[in-house]
Amino acid sequence: MTALLLAGELTQRPVVTLGGEAVAQIKDTVFDRAAGAVAGFTLSGRGLFSGPKRRSLPWSGVHALGRDAVMIRDADVFESRGDVVARAESRGGDVLGARVLTDDGTDLGEVVDVVLETGAGVAKAVGYEIASTAALGRQERRVYLSLPDTLAVSGESLVVPAVAAEFVAEDLPGFAETVRAFRERLRKGAP
Repeated sequence: MTALLLAGELTQRPVVTLGGEAVAQIKDTVFDRAAGAVAGFTLSGRGLFSGPKRRSLPWSGVHALGRDAVMIRDADVFESRGDVVARAESRGGDVLGARVLTDDGTDLGEVVDVVLETGAGVAKAVGYEIASTAALGRQERRVYLSLPDTLAVSGESLVVPAVAAEFVAEDLPGFAETVRAFRERLRKGAP
């Protein structure tokens, strides 16, 4: 079973071992822009005055991503923070704040969050929450934009097919159907 969630919702979610020990909490989601998937997480300690940890959690170390916690086998799955972040940065880096452009040059807006589809051991990006431009008829409103299975990256911009502008949702619950319809349209060959 898959579920949609915003990457930002993972912040402060506890990281718990299979033995039930809370060992950290999620600080930031590290996104591999080129692969369109979560590469891992930076971590902070548990508690009010805990700071960032030097170790990070690569996606390969995640046993399960639940509604209330991220499960890991044990703390041996952690890697150096630099290694996890460097792998993602070498493949495109941060997407927050990036402009979303269509392949015909229309500016659709700025990325504020990543919509993830989780399940079956993956956390794949299926869309972005964007602060939209007038091109979508919803200037300065937050909307959800569907992404194709593969995404072009050009410098600080993300490039989507022009037809993506037709597949925008106002809320996350209705977004799953929007993504399905968009990808079906692309499979059939968008005009």
